Amino acid sequence: MTDTARTARAGVPERPTLDGLEETWARRWQEEGTYAFDRSKQRPDVYAIDTPPPTVSGELHMGHVFSYTHTDTVARFQRMRGKAVFYPMGWDDNGLPTERRVQNVHGVRCDPALPYDPHWQPPATPVTEDARKNPTSISRRNFVALCETLTAEDEQVFEALWRRLGLSVDWSLTYTTIGRAARATSQRMFLRNLARGEAYQAEAPTLWDVGFATAVAQAELEDRERPGAYHRLRFSGPGGREVLIDTTRPELLPACVALVCHPDDERYADLVGALVRTPVLGVEVPVRAHPLADPAKGTGIAMVCTFGDLTDVTWWRELALRTRVVIGRDGRLLPEPPAGVPAEPYAALAGQTVNGARRTLVAMLADAGELVGEPRPITHPVKFYERGDRPLEIVSTRQWYLRNGGRDARLREELLARGAELRWVPEHMKHRYDHWVGGLTGDWLVSRQRFFGVPVPVWYRLDDTGEPDYAHPLTPDEATLPVDPSSEPPPGFAEEQRGVPGGFVGDPDVLDTWATSSLTPQIVGGWESDPDLFARVFPMDLRPQGQEIIRTWLFSTVVRAHLEHGVLPWRDAVLSGWILDPDRKKMSKSKGNVVTPMALLEQHGSDAVRYWAANGRPGMDLAFDAAQIKVGRRLATKLLNASKFALGLGAADALRMPATAPLDTAMLAELATVVEVATSAFDSYDHTAALQATETFFWRFCDDYIELVKERAYGTGPGADSARAALATALSVQLRLFAPVLPYVTEEVWSWWRYGSVHRATWPTTYEVRRAVTGTADPGLLRLASDALSQVRRAKSERKLSMKAEVPLAEALGPAALLDQLTLIADDLRAAGRIGKLDLLPDRTPELVVACAF
Repeated sequence: MTDTARTARAGVPERPTLDGLEETWARRWQEEGTYAFDRSKQRPDVYAIDTPPPTVSGELHMGHVFSYTHTDTVARFQRMRGKAVFYPMGWDDNGLPTERRVQNVHGVRCDPALPYDPHWQPPATPVTEDARKNPTSISRRNFVALCETLTAEDEQVFEALWRRLGLSVDWSLTYTTIGRAARATSQRMFLRNLARGEAYQAEAPTLWDVGFATAVAQAELEDRERPGAYHRLRFSGPGGREVLIDTTRPELLPACVALVCHPDDERYADLVGALVRTPVLGVEVPVRAHPLADPAKGTGIAMVCTFGDLTDVTWWRELALRTRVVIGRDGRLLPEPPAGVPAEPYAALAGQTVNGARRTLVAMLADAGELVGEPRPITHPVKFYERGDRPLEIVSTRQWYLRNGGRDARLREELLARGAELRWVPEHMKHRYDHWVGGLTGDWLVSRQRFFGVPVPVWYRLDDTGEPDYAHPLTPDEATLPVDPSSEPPPGFAEEQRGVPGGFVGDPDVLDTWATSSLTPQIVGGWESDPDLFARVFPMDLRPQGQEIIRTWLFSTVVRAHLEHGVLPWRDAVLSGWILDPDRKKMSKSKGNVVTPMALLEQHGSDAVRYWAANGRPGMDLAFDAAQIKVGRRLATKLLNASKFALGLGAADALRMPATAPLDTAMLAELATVVEVATSAFDSYDHTAALQATETFFWRFCDDYIELVKERAYGTGPGADSARAALATALSVQLRLFAPVLPYVTEEVWSWWRYGSVHRATWPTTYEVRRAVTGTADPGLLRLASDALSQVRRAKSERKLSMKAEVPLAEALGPAALLDQLTLIADDLRAAGRIGKLDLLPDRTPELVVACAF
């Protein structure tokens, strides 16, 4: 904001209202650049926030409002502390969620084999259910264009909601994870990783989501309990020995490459090294020993298939077993049997789904007498992609990986050390990071077989037979980024050479969305593209995020910054809790208990919703409570009305005057303590404690202090001047204390009597408050006056009298020292309580007792 912006006071309106404040002030803040980042500032006068880019694949919910409000209180507090706050907003718009949304909204699917159709138009929306079940196939380029159009529309809706909520974002810093800058940054970092040997390609067993037809990383897995059954199969050992195997996946029998027992299991010691024959198929497989085999599980000896689960992968790798792949990328059994498996029994399984093949093979086992007993039903954890709805398979594919400590003990220790450097709020969240890093079993799989994402920026030469040379990928010059290998040739080649022997082929994959989102500090900070800005904001100060993505977003961002820059990407990480429904169950779309925010913002006002959100501390869950939002509305209304009343007493003209009366100095002394508590709380990212301290004082200020001094403030002379001065200081300080949580009402009131924006005003200090006091200041006097007034009010209430009723006589009983204090504020108490005569009577009672005679 310029120095001349908003120099005129608005004046106190006759009928102040909360209605319409969002539209008025959101527009003014944008026009006047209230939250614009000042690029002239350098460290340590810069506070940079790595804002989470919400996924643009649906609608924002109260969980978003909850956590983003917390971040905004930090931004507003730091701005008032004199920092140039770098507070961008991003949209995470690439990846599977966007593709799924486009498919559902438009009833289409991507077929990369189709040519681009410049005249194709999407069907009218909403599409029919039949169109969703039988989607129209379109080219990759048409599909990507549709994704771009829909995300742009969604982003406008998201931005409107964030502006309504009052986020103090610098909207000129907005970015998207599919935008040109993000694609260039993501590809540049990948090429740097590749050049240093941190990115590599390998043909290996890969977790595969059949529904999405893409590889999935370890960080994206979740276990879901699913029904299953143990089947006991009869293998034939040496000399006709019967070897029984329990398995939940009999359909993988054609993929069996070994049996495994524990080295110390005496039951099978004589079998180790021997060959056994599989039932039905009659394939000979070896028996091997490995410590991961559990003697207590099933029969104590397990079937190793390529691949049924991650343990199979471990056994396969460590025991150097052969490979027999039977499940294809489409989730069906391959049309041809693997080497060594006879064609005739396998033909009955070829092309079937996993479930269909299971039924067929179980029937074949039963007919052959090699199924022992009936299948035994169980419920067991099955691995899913976190966004998928079908169990994952493990297929052998060529993928790109990024080293992350999963197979490098030295790098793992370095990343654990980075976690120890980071300030965690709350501190116990560090355990999740340590547990994740310590438990990694493989490197980060960063390639995806999808369409709307950042392309892997490499090509491969084709030899004379048209086979790709994967060992020597062709890479672009960084100056040409971003590139799309599917539509651009590599350096030194022409497009006509694509796909022909001696020519080239582009890598068809895109990078995992986390491979780009993990670079948000570099993307928005202008790494390599704007070195001056990057030097001012990186490493950043704060990463606010959800606890559930510590293993994905937080960890992956640490990995990228560590490998490229040798530092943490930020100093502090603040983790938000969950939003629960009134039954204290986590809100989720799948449960149908999500509450969307726009209607609440319109009904109750943004300040009221922010008040509810601010009542949840970092890392702590908070139940959605509409009643709490109404409390926030009442607080904002009271702040509006109490401010009008105080200014009506003449506070605006007494701001620079000292407070001298005992009750006034007592109030300011207590306010100084509140400033100290709130400041310390905000410094610790405890916005809830800051709000509670401020709100508790505010209600005492309104209900007691103003009532106690208003008659004196209406008068003239030193006592009146003192009251108005105290009111002015208290109002100014409290508006600033509330400003991070209640930005609209505080800005409105500030505009009535102060210049500039409250959000650019200086954060209050204890020195500022105490400087307004002349003479002694005993905060106990305000508490004593509040107690005495409360007893007078209670006496009137018990007699069902109006609070304006006169009290002919009141007797105050208590220790002499307490009565001496009461003497200092007796005039204010008499005025507020409408007491005709107040007698102070020393008594042995340890506390003050006020008795009223009517």
